[in-house]
Amino acid sequence: MTDDRTIFARPWVFIRGVPAMKFLPPEGPPEVAFAGRSNVGKSSLINALLRQKGLARTSNTPGRTQELNYFVPDGHSGEAGDLPPMALVDMPGYGYAKAPKAQVDQWTRLVFDYLRGRATLKRVYVLIDARHGIKANDEDVLKLLDQAAVSYQIVLTKIDKIKAAGVPGLIQRVAEQVVKRPAAFPGIIATSSEKAAGLDDLRAAILTAIRS
Repeated sequence: MTDDRTIFARPWVFIRGVPAMKFLPPEGPPEVAFAGRSNVGKSSLINALLRQKGLARTSNTPGRTQELNYFVPDGHSGEAGDLPPMALVDMPGYGYAKAPKAQVDQWTRLVFDYLRGRATLKRVYVLIDARHGIKANDEDVLKLLDQAAVSYQIVLTKIDKIKAAGVPGLIQRVAEQVVKRPAAFPGIIATSSEKAAGLDDLRAAILTAIRS
């Protein structure tokens, strides 16, 4: 297996989009997934985390990610016999009101089936916009994760968009909101894709999660 200490120093590649459970890659390597509202900056954070511009698709149109998008370190196909040391999954953004209801229902079923049925999923990182905090549709997703008994951790995005003096208080408020949730992993990670803030903390958290 690849030395996980160097895993984020290697190039990463997109291997497949998964519109239904039957298209999932073979189980084996540990997975972490990223969830968040459609405009939370998820693709930008994944690109910054993996040090690759344009890897995860970014768009001015929220809701573009409609599948489970799989990324792995380069040099692995993700197929049986060529499994990577880990995989990162970009989950469909939620809370995009303009998407047709049938499409939203389909995304919701896919996400819940994945959360409930993927034994190799080690942790979900739920992205929260630092400017807005936890909103009602975020609460719905946290409840879904609690019900599925999937470990998750809160990641604040866009902390460069708020005053630095307000960051500690925001972290404390968000921590208090999730402390009693059964599947919440302790610790809030504050990040900025633009300023590359908190990315090493997030990388370290991911490495700890995949070793668990």
